[in-house]
Amino acid sequence: MKLDHIGIVVPKLEAGFEVWRPLVGEPLAPPEEVPGGRIRVGFLSAGGVHVELVEPTADDSAVSKFLSTRGGGLHHVAFAVPDVTQALMDVVARGGRIIDAKARPGSRGRLVGFAHPSAFGGVLVEFVSGAP
Repeated sequence: MKLDHIGIVVPKLEAGFEVWRPLVGEPLAPPEEVPGGRIRVGFLSAGGVHVELVEPTADDSAVSKFLSTRGGGLHHVAFAVPDVTQALMDVVARGGRIIDAKARPGSRGRLVGFAHPSAFGGVLVEFVSGAP
């Protein structure tokens, strides 16, 4: 398993890029809307790992709730796996909770699925598969 990216919630992507650009450089591509998650995302490269900035696009989204209660910041850690659904089932087999029962479409044409933070000591973990 390989660390793929860390997700950071920001109120606005453009402002987030201004904060992170001096450290990691220009965004890899234009921002992308992920309708299923009601978010817009933008990726920056930090060596072999990406920094994903996440902006809510709906007031009732989970990311919007995170932003209003925590003020933004580190949201999740994502790992590249061969099979997202299998990774989620492995969490369940170990007695952990999951948010997604199976893989679903994510950004950059990839499949994603989230394990509940309780399964990993309070950290929201995302599993991703497919080429970035």
